[in-house]
Amino acid sequence: MILSAKTHPVIKTVKSLADKKFRQSLGQYLVEGVKSVEECISAGCKIDKIICTEKWQDRFPDAVLASDELFKSISTEQTPQGVIAVVEIPKAQLKAPEGDCLLLDCLQDPGNLGTVIRTANAAGYEEIYLINCTDPYSPKAVRASMGGVFRVTLYRSTCEEIFTALSGVPLICADMNGEDIFKFNPPEKFCLCIGNEGSGISDEVSARADFTVKIPMRATCESLNAAVSAGIAMYALKNHK
Repeated sequence: MILSAKTHPVIKTVKSLADKKFRQSLGQYLVEGVKSVEECISAGCKIDKIICTEKWQDRFPDAVLASDELFKSISTEQTPQGVIAVVEIPKAQLKAPEGDCLLLDCLQDPGNLGTVIRTANAAGYEEIYLINCTDPYSPKAVRASMGGVFRVTLYRSTCEEIFTALSGVPLICADMNGEDIFKFNPPEKFCLCIGNEGSGISDEVSARADFTVKIPMRATCESLNAAVSAGIAMYALKNHK
């Protein structure tokens, strides 16, 4: 059977998950696109259901089929491929990191957040702590993570709870008033902190910093994009160890 009614319960659920409050209440998020859904499956994520058009029926034989017109109405993409998965949000219990990790302090742009997660996965930062950040499971953030969100562990909690988990782990804050990151020798284990796109590291987090580093720039450049800064810092610190 091919679904064509917007009032079908499956379709209503998918549409609702574009909204943060429903992602929170249902504990689910959306993954869209053939490659992304296949990567999600490969990573062992808990998939509740897959919805696709007839074009992809052979590739996803257990999927719920939807008409092309109906699929366009639930897609979060400008040019839908015809495959979308409803995935369970992992319930990660807050704990101390096993290796080098990230602390993201008030990142508000989902594209930046997703890109940071993507780069963290590439650079080997498998645990990411988030304080007052935008939703990492929003469609835009998931899309920007390019599968990274399936491969890292995300911890979302209060500042105090996160710092309890990070107790004893040196915190390296990225800030324009710090020392040159390319001359800095990081400790054996550390947590790199990236701040808000506009205001940088919050006072609450800055007060906990053990080290502060900066990316040197020409005088003609005022600042770098948060995700770009995060990427440079992640690799610079790894390469100095």
